[in-house]
Amino acid sequence: MSLIIRRAAIDLILQQHIEDAVILRNIRKFLVSAPHAKWNQLHRGDDRLAAHLDGLLDSEYGSMHTLQALQNARLNEVFLVAFIVINKRDPVALEKLLAITEALNESHDALISALGWVSTASLQGITKALLDSPNPFRRQVGLAACAMHQVNPGAAVTAALNDENTALRARALRVIADLGLVDHLPACIDALSDENPDCSYQAARAGALLGDRGASVSALNRIALAPGPWRSRALGLLLRLQSTTDAHATLKALAQDPACVRLLIQGIGTAGASHYVPWLIQQMQDLKLSRLAGESFSFITGLDLAYLDLERKPPEGVDFGPNDDPNDDNVAMDEDDGLPWPDVDKISAWWQAHGHRFAPGTRYFMGEPPSPGHCLDVLKNGFQRQRMAAAVYLCLLKPGTPLFNCAAPAWRQQRLLAKMGA
Repeated sequence: MSLIIRRAAIDLILQQHIEDAVILRNIRKFLVSAPHAKWNQLHRGDDRLAAHLDGLLDSEYGSMHTLQALQNARLNEVFLVAFIVINKRDPVALEKLLAITEALNESHDALISALGWVSTASLQGITKALLDSPNPFRRQVGLAACAMHQVNPGAAVTAALNDENTALRARALRVIADLGLVDHLPACIDALSDENPDCSYQAARAGALLGDRGASVSALNRIALAPGPWRSRALGLLLRLQSTTDAHATLKALAQDPACVRLLIQGIGTAGASHYVPWLIQQMQDLKLSRLAGESFSFITGLDLAYLDLERKPPEGVDFGPNDDPNDDNVAMDEDDGLPWPDVDKISAWWQAHGHRFAPGTRYFMGEPPSPGHCLDVLKNGFQRQRMAAAVYLCLLKPGTPLFNCAAPAWRQQRLLAKMGA
């Protein structure tokens, strides 16, 4: 009887590990790109998630509990299952996991995230098998694992560039950019003419990060000024590359279409164009645009609106996201959730007093012109969206620099920052 009671108690503890790990993983998915999250917040959450994962991994019962999720292919537990399977080096379970995730498109990111979470040593042999597989999906996963651990895939990336599978080609181009593999720049320029929009965007991104300031920038300009799935990201990269004169022309073109007002506001912050700050302050009076305009203002000036008491209380009766009303058809998430509500009067007063510090025609990023030292400081102290922008600037300032992964486990980011001298 005591053995049964003890097993029941263990089962209860392990189930709690699983439930808490799933919750923390879902929170982390939001935090890695959240406008209000900093690296230290990721670190606290990552430590808690790691403790639950270790609790499952250290117990044979825990591994069995987690692997049972394979039977039901529960989407929320793919990350946990992958973590256990990889660390246990269970070939049968890994084979089943790969088959299930390939069939469930929504689970791809969770699998790849798990590959980035485990140690490099845990992937020895697994990554090579993935890269050598005739299956395009598995080769994509292998390439992604290499990128997250900053390992050059070698001939595997060249083979993927020439594959007929579009998703595999797009992943190869993305990995080339993320790892700063400048030897592949000619292949990236050739891929600009790829008929698949995912591939052509990834080629333009790779070319730009690797130093091409001709065809790749032209391709980004084309993608940024036409509706499409990559428009926003292409615009962000384009505006960081353009001269202030060319960036002004791009922003002016966006301004011709009232439907592009959010892109325009984001673009002003990305371009670091202080000339437009008075206009941004005007947009802060529009409740639907207020927080976004405040974020762009911060991207230019470097001000933390909440910390400096330049925010106000959220307006009453305003709800831009889903609510508890069953008759409300709005299920889209609030795009600006987590951003502070700027206090227009206080910000106007601040700009009146300090705006003279921002010279016309100079690009500003977080209060200063972009430089390697300043970008490293933002990587250490900024919010996640600001950190991701700093990582891109480091690549643009020195083409061939591997892209800093702001979504990597916090302890890996800490080691890399120390190595970079931040």
